[in-house]
Amino acid sequence: MRELWELYWSFLRIGGLTFGGGLAMLPMLKYELVETRHWLGEEEIIDIYAIGQCTPGIIAINTATYVGYKRKGVIGGIVSTLGMVTPSLVIITAVAAFLRAFMDNVWLQHAFMGVRAAVCALMLNTVYTLAKKSLKNAFCWVVCCVAFAVSLFVDIPPVLIILAAAVVGIVVFLGFKKGGEQS
Repeated sequence: MRELWELYWSFLRIGGLTFGGGLAMLPMLKYELVETRHWLGEEEIIDIYAIGQCTPGIIAINTATYVGYKRKGVIGGIVSTLGMVTPSLVIITAVAAFLRAFMDNVWLQHAFMGVRAAVCALMLNTVYTLAKKSLKNAFCWVVCCVAFAVSLFVDIPPVLIILAAAVVGIVVFLGFKKGGEQS
């Protein structure tokens, strides 16, 4: 029961203290799940996040559900998901009740400009951290750059880019393996 409460509380904090969607949550997920709780390793959080991004639905919810399930089975997945959605449910309900009164508030508009700038900085930090951990050789850098270019200039779903990169990785690995056997 204690670990279920810890799952709920951890994802409640993550869901309540991060703004800007899935990528903005990654630093908080890493801090809470890897550095503080030691529930996951650094590479494992990247893998889980990638799975959460590839599956249908909201990345944060998918990640919370996966981590909860990994820790405590189905009930852990449910509890983690509830923890992640509780802050949003409360905040959206409150915002909906008072939105019209504050929509044109200049102070609020400026506050959101500052929040967006901070979220961009956090996302850049996450990209830098991910690159240091994930891009270990020239092949990884090439796949990263090609995937980035495709995502910028071609209108296809991100899941297809990720699946294509996985296929390329498998093909190249099999090619190296096969080439090593012939030597």
